[in-house]
Amino acid sequence: MEGEGVKRIQCLKMKIIWSFQRTTGNEQRTIPMLARWEYKKALLALEDGTVYRGRSFTGDCEAVGEVVFNTSMSGYQEILTDPSYCGQMVAMTYPLIGSYGINDEDVESERVQVRAFLVKEYQDGPSNWRSRKPLVQYLREANVPGIEGVDTRALTRHIREKGAMRAALSTLDLNPGSLVARAKKCPPMEGSDLVREVTCKEPEMWREGKRRPIKGGLLNFEWPDEAGKFRVVAMDYGIKYNILRCLDKKGCNILLLPAETDSRTIEKLDPHGLFLSNGPGDPAAVEYAVKTIRDQFGRRPVFGICLGHQLVGLALGGRTFKLKFGHRGANQPVKDLKTGKVEITSQNHGFCVDMDSLKDPDIVLSHVNLNDGTLEGIVHKKIPLFSVQYHPEASPGPHDATYLFDRFVEMMRGRHSRPLLNRETI
Repeated sequence: MEGEGVKRIQCLKMKIIWSFQRTTGNEQRTIPMLARWEYKKALLALEDGTVYRGRSFTGDCEAVGEVVFNTSMSGYQEILTDPSYCGQMVAMTYPLIGSYGINDEDVESERVQVRAFLVKEYQDGPSNWRSRKPLVQYLREANVPGIEGVDTRALTRHIREKGAMRAALSTLDLNPGSLVARAKKCPPMEGSDLVREVTCKEPEMWREGKRRPIKGGLLNFEWPDEAGKFRVVAMDYGIKYNILRCLDKKGCNILLLPAETDSRTIEKLDPHGLFLSNGPGDPAAVEYAVKTIRDQFGRRPVFGICLGHQLVGLALGGRTFKLKFGHRGANQPVKDLKTGKVEITSQNHGFCVDMDSLKDPDIVLSHVNLNDGTLEGIVHKKIPLFSVQYHPEASPGPHDATYLFDRFVEMMRGRHSRPLLNRETI
């Protein structure tokens, strides 16, 4: 009987290794795959003393950060690489994660951005024609913990009831009291400027689907001589690649600038439009960006998404506040107050613009979230400016709101025309 048991274990090991080879060729020689009986015990401790147990499928690890949840059923690769998750540990509410592996196309930045990835059950045998490696290899290459076996349903309910909070994760320190103490020492999200961690260090151009450095910087920069294309400066607060892909498809040449770039520099570049990207952290802590944005109002069309929308709200004299547990998922219903139509949107944010703080009568509140009534969009009556809290580029998520990129292009085409209020007028 004992010999038979050893054979079964060897057989299972061969099956796991074969799955790894089938997906990624010979890459298993670089990072060996752990069998399930080799997973390390892990402890996740929240700052309020609540503890969850799991197993690390990426080996020994430790991490601290804010714990949040995402309700998307797929799109974990885009979630992992979204810079807006900088400083956060992400728990997926969908229970089975990893089934289609990792490919070369579905990335939203140059690296994994999350502090840790929490799932109910990791699928270690990916099956998809685009897969190039399993999720475990991707996380281990990035030195990011992957934890399975966590009761993600209980964790999600706790966050919904108590709010997103700081946490500490470890396979090395399994003392709950010690981890709770470490969680409490983690910097809170309020007041944190995480944009500095994800913005580009030097100006870049988006060309042929990639970020390209500019030789010589901006000193002798000239826009590409391409007739009919719009010149767009994109302020990089942690921009997602699919936003750049969408702007590119609409006929834009895109120049990415570091978040601390001042208004005078933008003026010298003379773009047709200014795009304000998504990004992580507390918008109120990014004061340098608010100043630049305020100075750009009325000079050229401005379009903001997510953090960009929050910065627009601050530049217009409004306030922002932290949501209890945020909006993170691909199924958030948003109502267009002009048309009455509802869009299902992709969202990832923990802060929001306080709609009651926007006193200017020329500011139109264009969209609201149907789940909690919070502000989702702004349009200005007199200057070419609009912004949305959600992600029209999706990735992952529905494409209900991709028309907003057309709206931005139409603004640039008119240059000084009044902003459009609904898709039917485009």
